[in-house]
Amino acid sequence: MRIAVTGGSGKLGRTVVRDLRDHGHQVVNLDRAGERGSGFVQIDLRDAGQVLDALTGIDEQAPEGFDAVVHLSAIPAPGLASNTATFQNNMISTHNVLTGAIKAGITNIVTASSETVLGLPFDTPPPYIPVDEEYAARPESTYSLSKHLEEQMAIELTRWHPELKIIALRFSNVMDEEDYARFPDFDADATLRKWNLWGYVDGRDGAQAVRKALEHPAPGFDRFIVAAADTVMSRDNTELIAEVFPDVEVRGDVSGTGTLLSIEKARAVLGYAPEHSWR
Repeated sequence: MRIAVTGGSGKLGRTVVRDLRDHGHQVVNLDRAGERGSGFVQIDLRDAGQVLDALTGIDEQAPEGFDAVVHLSAIPAPGLASNTATFQNNMISTHNVLTGAIKAGITNIVTASSETVLGLPFDTPPPYIPVDEEYAARPESTYSLSKHLEEQMAIELTRWHPELKIIALRFSNVMDEEDYARFPDFDADATLRKWNLWGYVDGRDGAQAVRKALEHPAPGFDRFIVAAADTVMSRDNTELIAEVFPDVEVRGDVSGTGTLLSIEKARAVLGYAPEHSWR
C-alpha cells in the first residue's frame, strides 16, 4: 500500500515507518521535522489545507495520493505542554487528518489512542484487573481527554461513512531496546510503575500492531489495547496487586508476570502477537 504516516519522526513513528517499509509498503512520513530524502514531507497538521493537499497527492513522493493513513502525530503525554495547547494540537490535528482522509477517498485509517483512557495514573483504582476495552473510558488528564474524544470522533465519522475503517490503538508506554537497562530498578518500589499497571510495549511490537490493524478488513470503528505480553516487573502480579490495589476485583489467574493490560482482544481480532520483551 501507499501509506501516509503522521508523526513518523517520533519514537514509535520511526519504528512504524521502518516496519511498514520492510514489509513492502511505500511510506511517506508527514511531520514537522524529519530528514530530507528519507520519504519525509514537512507539514503542520493543524492546517486543514496542508493536510488535505498532502493526502490527495505529493509531487515526487506520492503523486497519486495514498491508500491508507496511520495517524501517530500528537503531543504524546500529559505535562509536555499547557493543557490548552495539548488539547488544541491533538484534537485539531486529528480532526484534520481524519476528515482530510475521508475527502481524499481514503477509507483505511489507524490512529494512536492511549492507555491513559483506561484511567491512568490509577489514583482512582481500576474497576478490575486485568483492565480491558470493555469499561467506559476514564480520562484523568487533558491529554487523556483529547484521546478519548478522538475515539468518539472516529465513532461518529464511521457512522456517517459506513465504508470507513478507523482503528484506534491504545498504546502502552513505548520502549526501545536501550530503555530496558533501567527496568530492574523498578522492582524496589511497586508504586513507581503502578500508574499503568506495570505495563509497557516494545516499539517493534507497536509497529506490528499498526501493520495488523491496517490489514484488518472490517469497516467501522474499533479500539484495542496494545502492550507487551509481560510487565516491567520481576515480582509476581499477585504480590503487586495485593500491595497496591488490595480492594480491586481480580478476574482470572494473574499469577506470574503476564501483562495486566489485557491484549486478548488485539490477539483475537487483529492477530497481534508481541515478540519482544525486556527479559
